[in-house]
Amino acid sequence: MLLLIKNSMRKNVTEYLDITEGLYSEKIAVEDANGCITFGEMKRNALKIAEFCVEQNIFKQPVCVYLPKSKEMVTSFVGTNYSGNFYVPLDIKSPDTRIRNILATLNPGLIITDEEHKDQVENFGLPTVTVGCLCSRKEADLSVVESARSRQIDTDPVYSIFTSGSTGIPKGVVISHRGVIDYIDWAVDTFHFTADAKIGNQAPFYFDNSIFDIYSCLLTGAKMVIIPETLFMFPVKLPEFVRDNDITTIFWVPTVMINVANSGVLSEIELPKLKNVVFCGEVMPNTQLNIWRKAQPQCTYANLYGPTEISDVCTYYIVDRPFKDSDSLPIGKACENMRIIILNEKNEIAKTNEQGEICVIGTGVSLGYWNNPEITQKAFIQNPVNPYYEERIYRTGDLAYVNDEGLIIYLGRMDNQVKVKGNRIELGEIENAAMCVGGVKGACAVFDEKNQKIVLFIESCEAFRLRKLNLELKKYIPNYMLPGDLVVMEKFPHTANDKIDRVTLKKSLG
Repeated sequence: MLLLIKNSMRKNVTEYLDITEGLYSEKIAVEDANGCITFGEMKRNALKIAEFCVEQNIFKQPVCVYLPKSKEMVTSFVGTNYSGNFYVPLDIKSPDTRIRNILATLNPGLIITDEEHKDQVENFGLPTVTVGCLCSRKEADLSVVESARSRQIDTDPVYSIFTSGSTGIPKGVVISHRGVIDYIDWAVDTFHFTADAKIGNQAPFYFDNSIFDIYSCLLTGAKMVIIPETLFMFPVKLPEFVRDNDITTIFWVPTVMINVANSGVLSEIELPKLKNVVFCGEVMPNTQLNIWRKAQPQCTYANLYGPTEISDVCTYYIVDRPFKDSDSLPIGKACENMRIIILNEKNEIAKTNEQGEICVIGTGVSLGYWNNPEITQKAFIQNPVNPYYEERIYRTGDLAYVNDEGLIIYLGRMDNQVKVKGNRIELGEIENAAMCVGGVKGACAVFDEKNQKIVLFIESCEAFRLRKLNLELKKYIPNYMLPGDLVVMEKFPHTANDKIDRVTLKKSLG
């Protein structure tokens, strides 16, 4: 309780590192495949990065971080925040077209990269500096950094993460310091994190699930272990890594957990140090969840829910019993300082067991989409059931209902947006990319729930194969958006008002 009282007074996430570095200066903060960094080293380097940002005369502006997933990337995030600016993690595997679209939306004050990617980033025509150059500077002038940080308030941005955009242009979700602080307070209290904890990071840093990993460690002095990306291609090896590295908490997307469960390895290995198994990003099947619970009964299992427009998570459910395969696993109840309302088609609070749209209220709600006021106003609206004062809510587009036990049950998307392996994807962005390929006259992407893959229908008289088409699509969209199957048609079916008949196309999948 004392910890939460102290945290409620904070206004900047960098205050986490101030306190943790004072207590655990020589303790390892982050470990990646290339080595480790202590909390003391991280703060010293972060302050150097911050001083450089201040010298560029930027404040409350986006600073892009174009680096491989690493301890240097985390240090760059913290350094950006120390300077009074907010960071934007970029995926180095994304095609240049997507990166250029993001940069055009942002117009960032600076891009932090490394020597390996410097030439590539400089071609974007924006101010660029390498993290190695920044960290090799002399000790930072603390008065310069503190002057900038002291001007921040807790509603200022801490980060922006770009989601898929239906127009083909990604949207930058902006999250405040207060949103992250309240979220991490809740996470640390709920999962009982201490300085002895070790979190096995799976989420890419351009995916908001990573917020849980990064800031829980910065607040408590716990260690974050970045699991090598190649290991996720060999699920049978993951539990061995968890065991050998004394991991106590994992926060993974269900796809990874499913693959591990299906490998059969869980029944053959003991994970005595593992305490928390947390998942979020898509629906977790009960079959594989029960395999985990049976094999590792010592763990607390938690189903979390939250769109990118929230500071990662807004509801949670601690799994306290086995569920049948046909049962719906709840997403539970609202996290601390968050409130969930389910609105029916009449914009009224849905009754118990009545389907409606999940709407979120609280400090974790995004500040909006960067440089996109029109779309922001559509998604973040006045609470229609509160006529008395201004109360901003986020309409998620997700369907759910509240059951007789008062728990929220997730039903799926209202629109053309899906989640695949934890990544939120607008099918329209895939369609726009397909229309850039020569010979494609029409494109329609649908999600095959049964096989959990995206199927791309294209209208063309030419012969296309999936592998060849995906090579072209990689020029415009990242790998996780690539369709898993392809159907070529001479002409799409259309509805009475001349729109592509998506229902008919989806039914054709069987």
